[in-house]
Order: sequence, then C-alpha cells, then structure tokens
Amino acid sequence: MRDVTPPAHVDVLIVGAGISGIGCGCHLRREAPEKTFAILESRDGIGGTWDLFRYPGIRSDSDLQTFGYQFKPWTRERVIAPADEILDYLRETVAEYNLSEEMHFGYQVLGANFDSDRARWTVQVRHRDGEELELTCSVLFAATGYYNYEQGYLPPFPGVEEFAGTLVHPQHWPEDLDYAGKRVVVIGSGATAVTLVPAMAKTAAHVTMLQRSPTYVISLPSEDPIIAGLKRVMSEQRAFRIARALNIKRQAIFYTLCQRQPALMRTIIRAQTKAQLPKHYPVDVHFKPRYNPWDERLCVVPDGDLFRALRHGDASIVTDQIDTFTPDGIRLRSGSLLPADIVVAATGLNVFLFGGVSLSVDGTPVDPADTVAYRAMLLSNIPNFAFSIGYTNASWTLKVDLVCEHLCRLLHHLDATGTDTFTPVPDRPLQLRPLLDFQAGYVQRGVAQFPKQGSEEPWTIAMSYAADRRRLIDTPVTDPALRFGRAATPAEVVS
Repeated sequence: MRDVTPPAHVDVLIVGAGISGIGCGCHLRREAPEKTFAILESRDGIGGTWDLFRYPGIRSDSDLQTFGYQFKPWTRERVIAPADEILDYLRETVAEYNLSEEMHFGYQVLGANFDSDRARWTVQVRHRDGEELELTCSVLFAATGYYNYEQGYLPPFPGVEEFAGTLVHPQHWPEDLDYAGKRVVVIGSGATAVTLVPAMAKTAAHVTMLQRSPTYVISLPSEDPIIAGLKRVMSEQRAFRIARALNIKRQAIFYTLCQRQPALMRTIIRAQTKAQLPKHYPVDVHFKPRYNPWDERLCVVPDGDLFRALRHGDASIVTDQIDTFTPDGIRLRSGSLLPADIVVAATGLNVFLFGGVSLSVDGTPVDPADTVAYRAMLLSNIPNFAFSIGYTNASWTLKVDLVCEHLCRLLHHLDATGTDTFTPVPDRPLQLRPLLDFQAGYVQRGVAQFPKQGSEEPWTIAMSYAADRRRLIDTPVTDPALRFGRAATPAEVVS
C-alpha cells in the first residue's frame, strides 16, 4: 500500500483500516455519499487483526455470515474461515466501494482536540518517516479496536531466561519459525491456543496445551449446511440474508440459554465435548471450567479439529500451573516436567483504547475512563466523537454495521437541522458500572481504561444485536440526552 498525504480537512476522519474502519467507509459511501472522509492507518495495509496476526491456523471464531458486512454477502464455502480468506473479502470490499483513494498508510494519530467554537477536531498525526501533520475534521471516528498492536500480554514467567529453546508470542510470530518435528508447548486455553494446537500438531513432533484452568470449547462445522441447501433453491443474496438472520437468532438463543439455564448448558456442552474425545478421557479435568458458559467467551473449533488432534495423539492437554522454566522446558507445580523446544505464550492481549489517541475538548484533556458511553458508540461530554467496539458474545461486525449506520443518520440530522455538533450529556444522575461485564483476563486487566456505562438507557451497553438494532436503527437519533449545537464561527471563515 502506498503512503498518500491525507487531505487537510474532511467531514469524517476514520482512525484504523480494519473491519470497523472499512465498514465505516463503506457506510459513508452508501448512505452519506456527499460526505468527505479519510481513513488513517498506522500500519502498511488493511485488515487490522487479520493482517497483524500471522500464527499458524489463524481463523475466525464466528461464522462469516454474521462476521461479514450486512451489505456484502460472504459467498465462500467455509463460514469458519482462515485469515487469508477474510483478508481477500476485505480487499474485495475496499475495491467495490472504491476506498483505496481515501486510505492513508503509515500515519499514526497522536492526539485530537475539539474546538467548540469552530465545531472541528484538530488532529495531530505523525508519519512513519517522522513528519508531523495537523489535520481537521468535523467528526472523529475511532475504528481502532481495543488492544495494543505493538505488544501482546506476556506475564512474568519464572526462570524464563534459563530456557534454551524458543519463546514466541502469537502476536509477533516469526516468519522463519520451523516447528516441524519439534516439541511444542502452547501456554493458554483461549481462542488463540485452541487454534494453534491443531494447526501446529500437523507437523510438530507433539503439541501440549498447558492451561491453568479449562475453557468451554464447542465444535461447529466449517461449512454451513443450511446456506449450502438454500443456495440450491434461491439466489445467493437471498440465501445469505436468510442464513445471516438464522445465525443471529441462533447465537442469541444460545447465549440467553447459557445465561438463564447455565447448569443445563454445562451438561449439553460437556456431552458434546465428551463425545469427541477418546474413551476414558478426563473430561472434568481438562474441559470443566470454574465459571458458567458465556461468563467468558466460548472457544469454537471448526469440524472438531482440536478434539481430532487429541484423539490421534498429536496433541495433549495439561491442566496445571507453571513453577519455573528450565533449560529443557517447563517444570509444573505438580513437579512434572514438560519438555519443549518451542514455547508459545498464547497469553492474551494488552488493552489499548482508541489506539492511544489523547483526546481533549477546548484544550482540556479528557480521560475516556471518566466518561460514560452513550448508545454504546458516543462518549459523554465529547462532541462529534464516535467509536465502535464489537460484541463479546457475537460477531464483531454486527455491531460495526449498526454503529456506522447510526452515525450516518446523525450526519443527516445535522444537515437537516443546520446544526454542527452532537454531544451526549447525562440528563440525570447515573449509577455507573464497567463498560464490559465480562470476565476474560484481557478485559479485567484493562477495564479501568474503558469508559463506564450507566444502569439505564441510553447509557447501557447491550450485548444484544436485537436490542442495539432497536436503539440504533429503529429509534430516532434525537434524544433528551443528546444535544445538538451550532458552531460560533462558521466553517467557511476558518477554512
């Protein structure tokens, strides 16, 4: 991707060229074509997560009917898809909506200040060559996700300096890492670990997944038989819409059952897991979490690939804690030794909200942790700023589509009313709680950085596509807690 200097001013400045940033650009093209916009990306290419992570087997853990955009059907056979197919899909989207001219690579956003008199953001940007620019925009959209692209989470492992083998983190996978015939230990039990283990087990001597505690793991087919059947009797577009709606409903029902009937769902998940493991396998040692289903994200394995690796003896699971690294591997609290040539620390992410951009309003710094999220996409007392953070219990892109469509509606409302700003302002005292009520380690480590949520609308975070659709699509953009205003200094005077 070539570096092109961004325009000095646009209506909407999008930070990030991943799923959210591309989605925002497409929605603006579709629903607000009169608006100018630019997409700034600090890296060299599009795709965000799907371009950054290069570890073996990287794939989606959501079905692509819901992970794909609502306006662009996922037409490939596999619906639990590898990263290269997802990147191809995103490149196709960029081409179809002619976004490449609006994308500017190698530009990191450092800070942004909103001038209330001018109703404009002034944004400080630094190019990779050291050049610094100052851009302006009417609306700033953070499409950065919520983790640090520069550094993954690596806990302080005792004795790691004594290890004579190779220690890697999935976020920084060495291109030349040769694990064929090697003994591999993958530390972790989340989505990355359950992806790595079966992928590496194909060529490694043996792969051991070392987990401190178990995670819920469910198997789903990589190809959806429902959409395959629908395609035989109707158009691809209609089949996609039906399959997407079915999968949204199926996800919602499954999540609701896990919340309301956790004991029942534990039993069902355990039965499915046991059926895919060797006879007499210690299911309750390695696959019985301490928490209820969906208190943390469930891990999906396509076509049961993890269970197949365990059945074939190419991989194994050890549930224990690390005592210390040794030159030859890892000694566990139980006293046993795990020999290893390569250790993969699939230990998670570091939270990094809004890409580390420093925000201020009229020169006064704003800490996002002191704000409250409005309709899960705006922040209290920060004008003309929007963000997208996806669901923890469903596909990320479902939320992206809703947020971006609502943002376009807000832009149209500004034009229709002759106003320039939208600012959420609490209209009553709020009982505050964490933005994400989720027990995953990366969330708990970084939750203090996040905005808060309130206990009632429109200040709540609904991990529900249906609820968000009602408030972001079916509800008017006007609300007592959302104030619209005019610039004191007309834009044409200061341009």
